Amino acid sequence: MSPFTLRPMWRTVLIYGALLGIGAAGLQWLQYHMLVREHPAEIYFLLFALACMALGAWLAVRLFRRPAAEPAPPDPAAADRFSKRELEVLTLLAAGRSNKEIARRLEVSPNTIKSHVARLFEKLGARRRTQAILRARELGVIR
Repeated sequence: MSPFTLRPMWRTVLIYGALLGIGAAGLQWLQYHMLVREHPAEIYFLLFALACMALGAWLAVRLFRRPAAEPAPPDPAAADRFSKRELEVLTLLAAGRSNKEIARRLEVSPNTIKSHVARLFEKLGARRRTQAILRARELGVIR
């Protein structure tokens, strides 16, 4: 076969493919119109429900958006209540580190870190790490 005989064959294939595609699109269009004619109420209810859902989501976002809380300015008096080491431990606690990780980083024993954490809880009036971190952020001791 010469290259000249392939070119007309591809053109024929493309023409038939385009005609089949147009035919399939036409049949889908007719099927859609039949569906609309058979079930108009359901389609209108669906469109109405989607519009209400979109409006409700938009209103919920607009009405219940909370303004971003600005961090409190650092309180020098609050920071004076804590030793330098306690502030280091508190900063590492806020970073999500465990007692062992903090002990390794500060090169002390885990029991020392437990003592620092217990004193931090006492000074901040907290029972859990998350409470201590939130309270320290409220006081402006850490960010």
